[in-house]
Amino acid sequence: MEQPANEFLVVLVTAPSADKAAGIARALVEERLAACANIVPGMRSIYRWEGKVCDEAEALMVIKTRAEALEPLKQRVLALHPYSCPEVIALPVAGGHRAYLDWLAGQVGPVTSS
Repeated sequence: MEQPANEFLVVLVTAPSADKAAGIARALVEERLAACANIVPGMRSIYRWEGKVCDEAEALMVIKTRAEALEPLKQRVLALHPYSCPEVIALPVAGGHRAYLDWLAGQVGPVTSS
């Protein structure tokens, strides 16, 4: 089942720790909203929040999914995430290794409306 590359997304989500990121990532994969999530620990984030500049340790999730799963994935991240305004940024996949993209397509379950 060959899928066009533009049907896939990489979603970036930061979390306050690698453990919290792992919990969110595991839920997304178990619920078939994502095929895979890589966790990059030890990241340093400098950002402005509520009028002040913050400098915090965070972990980054690099989540691979299908475009049709973005909205339910985002809603699940918002439900599980401890931040009041978590980063959820989706980037389109312009191309890739066809066998990997086919695998990705098979791992993200059918999106159903609830």
